[in-house]
Amino acid sequence: MDDALRERARKARAEVESGTLRGERLIDLLHDVPALERDAWTDELLGIDAPPPDVAGLPRGAVPYLPCAVDEVLAMVRDVPIRPKDRLVDLGSGLGRVLILAHLLTGASACGVEIQEPLVRRARARCEALDLDRIEFVEANAAEVDLDGTVFFLYAPFNGHLLSRVVARLEHVARRRSIVVCAVDLELRNVPWLSARKASSVSLTIYDSRAG
Repeated sequence: MDDALRERARKARAEVESGTLRGERLIDLLHDVPALERDAWTDELLGIDAPPPDVAGLPRGAVPYLPCAVDEVLAMVRDVPIRPKDRLVDLGSGLGRVLILAHLLTGASACGVEIQEPLVRRARARCEALDLDRIEFVEANAAEVDLDGTVFFLYAPFNGHLLSRVVARLEHVARRRSIVVCAVDLELRNVPWLSARKASSVSLTIYDSRAG
């Protein structure tokens, strides 16, 4: 990323911190950044540094941290669509890029569930620095924590039996209310209570819970 783009991101961060850069204006700004630079530019905007090493002893089926592309977040926000009244839950939230960006774009409250304590600590620090009080991060195994939200996001954070346990947790939420599950690079096959619909990104699938 060149110096001009980096300086532009830092100026935009000041507007985020003051509460003046949100919604459609931020979407337009992101689209003005070259696609190949968009992820790095967004991290500069949000003050997100390189991740620490993964912790040892991750549960079987837990995937090491890998940040989701900004374009997938933009597609999710647009295609769901996410509204200010929604509560977005990111299962495997990492450094918080998805939740922070989605909150700034939509005004929705957000909760991240992340098993790696160093990532949780950094994500919380970013929200505090940006003065974002409607985002929380929980250090927990997503298969073992009570979930509550209207939109759930998964960027291939689990596989195998662990994924099945997480899906069972989501089904428990869907019995109480209609939910939307957004999955990137992850197919939720043979889940009868979910109905898939296409999204504007080939990597993103949106699933709506079925009534009953």
